[in-house]
Amino acid sequence: MRIPSVRPLTVLTFFLTLCGFLTGARAELVWAPGSGWSVEGGALSGLAGPEGRNALDQMNNARSAEDAGSARSAIRIYGRVAKKYPHSIYAPEALYRSAKLRLARKDYTKAFEDFQGVVGKYPNTKRFNEIIGEQYRIASALLDGARGRMFFGLLPGFKSREKAIEYFETILVNAPYSDYAPLALMNSARGHQKLKQVENSLDALDRMINTYPQSLLAPDAYLKPAQTHATLVDGPFYDQAATKEAITYFEDFMILFPSDANIGGAERGLDSMKKMLAESKIKIADFYFHKRNNYKAARMFYNEAITAYPDSEVANRAKTKLVDVEAKAARYAPVSTGAGEQPAPPKKKRFWQF
Repeated sequence: MRIPSVRPLTVLTFFLTLCGFLTGARAELVWAPGSGWSVEGGALSGLAGPEGRNALDQMNNARSAEDAGSARSAIRIYGRVAKKYPHSIYAPEALYRSAKLRLARKDYTKAFEDFQGVVGKYPNTKRFNEIIGEQYRIASALLDGARGRMFFGLLPGFKSREKAIEYFETILVNAPYSDYAPLALMNSARGHQKLKQVENSLDALDRMINTYPQSLLAPDAYLKPAQTHATLVDGPFYDQAATKEAITYFEDFMILFPSDANIGGAERGLDSMKKMLAESKIKIADFYFHKRNNYKAARMFYNEAITAYPDSEVANRAKTKLVDVEAKAARYAPVSTGAGEQPAPPKKKRFWQF
């Protein structure tokens, strides 16, 4: 069988391409005011021939426009380079410089998108941590009410807290093990709180507790759900699910972080929630005692009030009411006689009004 011949030029081309790939991975794009952009530390830029020269010329033109103060022209040229030569060494630098220019113009959305283009397409960039920091600062600014670029130079841009929350979630995906990840979750929770999205805020805090329990922000992540649930409590006459959740988080915080500076506030919050829960039990017991003459149910709920917060003023009131329950129950207890048992006290008559 005849072995097909391989042209020496083909082998040489393949060898040079492979070497260029291996060395190009270590190459860096460097700017010098006198000579412009140049590739250092590697053999190739990812482009060859006319394409390489054209990409380099466009990068130099963009930088010249940037230095001349023509940000719009520079952004346009950088965008063209990133789109036309995505596999070259110039693309990540073009996106980065475009993002910085947009950020200076307060075009927060497109700046974030350009930064995301760098870390999304070129995750090995040496600027990874810097870019995550820039994205975090953009999201934080939007969360705090920063307005985007003015329309026509006259009308202020819109606030966009929803976009800020979206950006914090993007940062979590980009860098889940960075120092910015716990901060992003805490700020996401804060954003949802500002937008009155309580369930989403609690979800973000819960993810923070479960994902980053060793973070310095963990104490706040336990305390804020307690405080949030406490704000949902409407009073002793209403459902106490939020009260119980608040109590759980306050207790967890106090057990896990006994030396935290906010321990005093947690103690006061726990005291308030326990009083609320005990008070709600008393209200239910009062209903059964005074409105239904159901001494068994009244006795049960007064005892639950005592259990909810022993040695408190509310518990002492419940104990006093228990004495009244027992006295009235004994007074109207059925008495066994030869003619039968003494009936319960007659129900009050109701008068119809026409």
